[in-house]
Amino acid sequence: MSIRHGLLALLERGPRYGSRLRTEFESRTGSTWPLNVGQVYTTLSRLERDGMVVQDGADDAGHDLYAITDAGRTELHTWFGTPVDRTHPPRDELAIKLAMAVGAPGVDIREVIQSQRRHTLKAMQDYTRLKAQALADVPADRDEVAWLLVVEQLIFQAEAEARWLDHCESRLVRLAEAAATEPSAGSGPAATRGPARAPAERSRSQR
Repeated sequence: MSIRHGLLALLERGPRYGSRLRTEFESRTGSTWPLNVGQVYTTLSRLERDGMVVQDGADDAGHDLYAITDAGRTELHTWFGTPVDRTHPPRDELAIKLAMAVGAPGVDIREVIQSQRRHTLKAMQDYTRLKAQALADVPADRDEVAWLLVVEQLIFQAEAEARWLDHCESRLVRLAEAAATEPSAGSGPAATRGPARAPAERSRSQR
């Protein structure tokens, strides 16, 4: 998640101070990715260092205001126009967990999958309720529309995860069935013929 670009997007609407940026960020995303004030001010310091924002006086309450610069505006518009890179996906804890669970002693991977599926479906139901609440009234402002987009993304993500878990369980069942039908080592016609004789031994027997 690009906090710096999120803050730049909010600053493009006008100068703001740190606490207000945090509040507006969480309002826009429905507090899905909460920030603390320390993160906000650390990011603002880096943006200021990089010439993306400047301090712009203070408001009537004495809060230090930050404003976006031309360089920051260019950076923001470049971010909006550039697709999110999928060639280096972030680490996914669930995928790593299942990969490590395969063959791990004492771990029932199917139970791991079923436990995660229950959690994922519960989350999907919760997100769906949030969407229904958001749609109870027609979204009235940009923050409500933005939150609706976020919660719908969470629903689609949970649906995809549930389908993937179903696929993982089916895959494991098929692999287990295939392994059960394979002849065990040491069985079959080759095992009943005894060890093959070395070439020298065969040649002596043929004299």
